[in-house]
Amino acid sequence: MQPSVTLFGPLDTIMGTTGPGGVLLVEYVLLALVVANFGTRMLAHRRYTAQYDDGGAEAISRHPVHVVSNVLLVVTSFYYLTLAHHGGMVLSVLVLGMVITDFFEFESRKVEARRDLTLERPKGALVAAMVVFLYAGYQSLFWVIKGPWSAIV
Repeated sequence: MQPSVTLFGPLDTIMGTTGPGGVLLVEYVLLALVVANFGTRMLAHRRYTAQYDDGGAEAISRHPVHVVSNVLLVVTSFYYLTLAHHGGMVLSVLVLGMVITDFFEFESRKVEARRDLTLERPKGALVAAMVVFLYAGYQSLFWVIKGPWSAIV
């Protein structure tokens, strides 16, 4: 599906091209960014626990790679909003919810560290990231099961 209005010129031409199954290239990019965000989330949590073990609560700081991953995901989902309005709106809301949840999960890790508790995994942010992953997977990989799905439904 080639976008009718190109707000970003050559970027729209590249990201608006359709790949396998008639899916926009940006949808595959978003799925890859969500998977990368899971990896950076794991690295960030490992760093938080190592910082807590080494220097206590005040030593815990945000992981810069995870922050960049979140920013890229937000910007790309907003860009996707310009190409596919419905899917972009849903994904943007889910990504913003995930980033807000991630922010509060980091703050709760700091509270746990100040109270000398063991640092838990960021359960809320993991659930929010899983919802984003499921929707991004639905948007980009539905063409795989579209035939049998259409036959049933």
